[in-house]
Amino acid sequence: QLQLTESGGGSVQSGTSLRLSCVVSGSDFGFYDLAWYRQFSGMLRELVAASSATGLNTYTESVKGRFTVSRENTHKMYHLDMNNLKPEDTAKYYCNAHRVGHGVAEDYWGQGTPLTVFS
Repeated sequence: QLQLTESGGGSVQSGTSLRLSCVVSGSDFGFYDLAWYRQFSGMLRELVAASSATGLNTYTESVKGRFTVSRENTHKMYHLDMNNLKPEDTAKYYCNAHRVGHGVAEDYWGQGTPLTVFS
């Protein structure tokens, strides 16, 4: 079992930068794929960026070149560095940990951290 806790959200002006962090408690952190999702008001969650356990990072098109993910396996932390924020980035951001072992899928979510970007 993992517990995920996000932090770093807030209200910022367009064009600025912000870091979101996810602290993970539990074991086998390094074996999980990690991801950041966001949920716009009234919409389903969408994938923002993901990091595989092997170190491969992927990004949704709208954030490429602006957002960067990084994981710290030693400290069990996962970060989302966001640059040149835009009002359309306003959403609640969630950290996710996922793995499949012995045919069993595990998915863990944090409670989310809200971000508002104003122009």
